[in-house]
Amino acid sequence: MAIKLNAEIRKVAGKGAARAVRKNANIPAVIYGEKKEPVSIELNGHDFNVLLGKPSLRTKLFEIMVGGNKEDAMLMDIQYHPVSDKVVHVDFKRIDVKKPVHVVVPVEVINADISKGIKLGGVLNFAVRKVALVGLVSDMTEKITIDLADVTIGDTIHGSDLVLPKGITLGLRMADLAFATIGGKMPEEAD
Repeated sequence: MAIKLNAEIRKVAGKGAARAVRKNANIPAVIYGEKKEPVSIELNGHDFNVLLGKPSLRTKLFEIMVGGNKEDAMLMDIQYHPVSDKVVHVDFKRIDVKKPVHVVVPVEVINADISKGIKLGGVLNFAVRKVALVGLVSDMTEKITIDLADVTIGDTIHGSDLVLPKGITLGLRMADLAFATIGGKMPEEAD
């Protein structure tokens, strides 16, 4: 489901114009990509800050209404003030919803407390915490989960072992990476 945003076109770009936008409690932003000219826009500061509480904004489709036109875009970057931590600028990239997009999502491990290998004294090595995915934005997931319940000592979970949603594939060279391993010796191997 797309996140809908209303924006105003900024007539003037540059530092002074961006400061004036922030002075009015709004956020300067830009929409670029898809072989079209970049558009400098102004977002409602309160509305965007409420959105920041939602998880995984970088995997969501944004429908931005600008000057009566709808722009389909994805959030690419948020710049924060180094002292106050307030949002000072936002970048959106136009996308074609019918073409695959490349995103990076977090990897989460579950059932570590009941993992066979950890119960036998093994140690979890969670090496890769983010994974690159390719697919339509409408099919994109917020995270990938690794279930450790049946993983024992010596087992390795590679990218090719990950359970992906329908229509989503791994990004370049992700299949061979070792995402998680359970190291240690089996009790019968111990001295």
